[in-house]
Amino acid sequence: MNSPIRRLAAVITLLFASLFVSVTYIQVVSAKELDEHPRNTRSLIKERSRERGQILAGTKVLATSTPSDDVYQFLREYSAPQMYAPITGYYSLVNTPYGLESAENEYLSGSSDELFLRSLTNLLTGEQPKGASVETTINTKAQKAAWDALGNQRGAAIALNPKTGDILAMVSKPSYNPNDLATHDTKAALDAYKKLNADELEPLINRNIGQLYPPGSTFKIVTSAAAMSNGDYSANSENGIIGPVTLDLPETTATISNSGNHGCADGTPTLLEAFEISCNTTFAKLAMDLGQDVMQEQATKFGFGQTLTIPQKVADSVFADTELNAPQLAQSGIGQFEVRTTPLQVAMIAAGVANDGVVMRPNLVKRVLSADGKTVSERSPEELSEAVTPDVAEQLTEMMVATVSEGTGTAAQMSGIEVAGKTGTAQNAEGAAPHAWFTSFAPADDPEVAVAVVVENGGNAGSEAYGGTVAAPIAKAMMEAVIE
Repeated sequence: MNSPIRRLAAVITLLFASLFVSVTYIQVVSAKELDEHPRNTRSLIKERSRERGQILAGTKVLATSTPSDDVYQFLREYSAPQMYAPITGYYSLVNTPYGLESAENEYLSGSSDELFLRSLTNLLTGEQPKGASVETTINTKAQKAAWDALGNQRGAAIALNPKTGDILAMVSKPSYNPNDLATHDTKAALDAYKKLNADELEPLINRNIGQLYPPGSTFKIVTSAAAMSNGDYSANSENGIIGPVTLDLPETTATISNSGNHGCADGTPTLLEAFEISCNTTFAKLAMDLGQDVMQEQATKFGFGQTLTIPQKVADSVFADTELNAPQLAQSGIGQFEVRTTPLQVAMIAAGVANDGVVMRPNLVKRVLSADGKTVSERSPEELSEAVTPDVAEQLTEMMVATVSEGTGTAAQMSGIEVAGKTGTAQNAEGAAPHAWFTSFAPADDPEVAVAVVVENGGNAGSEAYGGTVAAPIAKAMMEAVIE
């Protein structure tokens, strides 16, 4: 064989080898990815041709699939759609699934490996396989109470079981109707999504886990925890505790003042007294005395900066991204400067105190059920961290009880039940009314529920809003719904 023929043979061999490798890669390695690609119409039709599992809250069906007379065979439908949209999300022909519809898609669609044996049985019997149902941890009474109490105000309200981390309620406003996105009329679905996505109020965002806010004075729980865990402080401490009308900040001409421009207990309060009336100057000074490392560590123990999924991804709450100077640290100690947190994180702080200092990993899914009602998987409570010792948790509880019984949180009082709470009024954008916060748990001696509420820009009260007057009644309604 002469040289040209050998070269031609080598080229042809290389081409055939490349073709073999390419076909093998596409049919074996990339098969699953290509099959599940959202633009794969055949995959979409195949997935719609089987009944998608339900999303449940106890016996209440939040999302289900009903037969349709088109090529897709099943249409996704949502009950009480706006109230539960932050939980269910949506399943759409034209958009990527969102919320639990996305996070639990493998179960709901029936494609999870855990459902393989059941799918194999369907194949042998000739029956069309069905997706598994996802049962949430939501308490429908608490969800309704939060929805009604928040009313027409923008914001978020979330409730946890402090002993398990289970999410009992999760309301975000403004909301949206996922049925508008689930329709098989693709033009209508696209138009609905474009309108929602362009809305400056961002109704598609679940504000409990996807929006970061300055926490304001609710963060004083963390500052108090840092002081009692790392310094010579207790709830009744007077040593080193000051509460002047105005605190001069070092390295600058700026100052920090108390609401109403008053001093706290003649300028020398105990830590409990300063907490009860939310004394800014006290906690700004404490943060500077403790230092950034101590404050950062304490925030982390409560969950700041930790990656969380419920199973939806939760935005990371942040204490500080850079080294802070003294004035910045003072502002951070009262939940301002660059401190940013989700309402879920604030609820976790209260829940950690309620649970003897142990923060449980938050969770929205109770269990997964096969189409025949058998449990496929069930979530167990999981500890995230020990934020404080039981002794410190007990003292923090005492301080939070005082806040509700005779301090800034009296609007959260419940007949015959001792409530522990903390108010917050958080400055945000220049010229905008402050956000109104409240976080709490009850009963204080044997907690069943921990709550966080934020009402954006003071809600209907505007610049006259305080956490104790605007957010506390919403928290009270949620706690009552769980306890009753």
